[in-house]
Amino acid sequence: MYDGRDMTELSMMGKSDWEDSELAFFHHSLQQIAPYLNSEGQTIHREIIEEIESRGGIKM
Repeated sequence: MYDGRDMTELSMMGKSDWEDSELAFFHHSLQQIAPYLNSEGQTIHREIIEEIESRGGIKM
């Protein structure tokens, strides 16, 4: 279970400052509701994906 900062706090900082676990959690969450996201949600999800890719993927 995720026990980190919430989206309100994270939205006030750059994606490059997020921890890997935060990126992974919110990527998974947004992926599950992708068909229902508005354009702002889609943009946030795309930025998360780009940050994950820039870090070389999610390390398990």
